[in-house]
Amino acid sequence: MKSDFLTNLFFRALQTVSIATMLVQLLLPVAIVAALYLLWRIARNLEKPPKLTEEVKIVRKSLSETLKENRTRCKMTQEFVAETIGVSRQAVSKWENGVSHS
Repeated sequence: MKSDFLTNLFFRALQTVSIATMLVQLLLPVAIVAALYLLWRIARNLEKPPKLTEEVKIVRKSLSETLKENRTRCKMTQEFVAETIGVSRQAVSKWENGVSHS
């Protein structure tokens, strides 16, 4: 009687191990595919440039745009700016148009 109980217990344990092994064999490919998909999504997102915030857009403005915007915002003429910093009006114009950077 005790022998039947132990035999029964052994076969149930063996069945449980077999079921667990089958589950692992079935789920392992699914887990591998899911991991590869996630890695692909991460790699794809790394290729995209980040979205620019308004602050970053302002920082990335060219020097010529910044000079012209500030001059017009302060209601200054190119001639006034040129006289103030000791250059010609044509130099200020070239700076604002991006023709010359000196």
